[in-house]
Amino acid sequence: METLFSPMILFFVLGALAVLVRSDLSIPDVVGKALALYLMTAIGLKGGVQVSQSGFTTELALAGVAGVALSFLLPLPAFWVLRRLGKLDPLNAGSVAAHYGSVSVVTFVTGVEILGAHGLPPAGYMVAVLALMETPAILTGLWLVRKSASTDSASPKGHLREALTNGSVLLMVGSFAIGLIAGPKGFAPIQPVFEGAFRGILCLFLLDMGLVAARFLHKTKSLTPSLAGLAIALALVNGTIGVLVGTLIGLDTGSVAALGILAGSASYIAVPAAIRLALPDADIGLPLAMSLGITFPFNILLGIPLFKAMAQALA
Repeated sequence: METLFSPMILFFVLGALAVLVRSDLSIPDVVGKALALYLMTAIGLKGGVQVSQSGFTTELALAGVAGVALSFLLPLPAFWVLRRLGKLDPLNAGSVAAHYGSVSVVTFVTGVEILGAHGLPPAGYMVAVLALMETPAILTGLWLVRKSASTDSASPKGHLREALTNGSVLLMVGSFAIGLIAGPKGFAPIQPVFEGAFRGILCLFLLDMGLVAARFLHKTKSLTPSLAGLAIALALVNGTIGVLVGTLIGLDTGSVAALGILAGSASYIAVPAAIRLALPDADIGLPLAMSLGITFPFNILLGIPLFKAMAQALA
């Protein structure tokens, strides 16, 4: 309940309610993009600074390997379930599966802030794990589509380059590297901007995300009740797997919860950009409606505290 009544979550709910009551409340796209750029830069910088203090450890390596493995493998059962229960064709099932194997930066940022507020800050290297988990799922999703149906998509090498040069991935990795190089001393002069204002900016961004998520949910016509249920089920199952894997490899409680949050999230920034180019015939509105309209609100309201509770119980 404490998590649900935090200002960050309440701002997200406010945005969704504004759409439901047909208010004219809106945040210009350019402002929303600027807020997203700030958040990704801030979380990358802080993660790099933390790793510069702790150094490269066995836990970092294990978490990185686990994250990449999860991103590669989670789309496989998702594809099967989407084909059998969701009744999707191979093209759209592969597209949606790629979204659910990848990660949501905003869900992670929100989760890190909530975990920190409850005395369970994840290790700084989890930012690097997030960056590593963006790309493999895209390759798995495209492989599933190519294996199941004939497509005229580009080569896997082209898909990999597109995923790695995606703006959000590049900014997160670059900011992490800058924080790693600068260290605490170099970060100190800009700390008031990237740490002091962080929670306020996050509240405004979640207000915008509440507006966007509710609009997607209102406009979509391809989202069936079974797919809506799968959007929640995939988040729960994937997140639980992430928590179990994090516990098995011996991560601290905050990092275990963070890995669960990453595994349980679904991309709506990096993957749609790559899928739109690689699979132009896929219905890109469907995975966006599922990931942004259902999975994202579910994780913000219930998934994050649930994965936190699981991590604490297993610890």
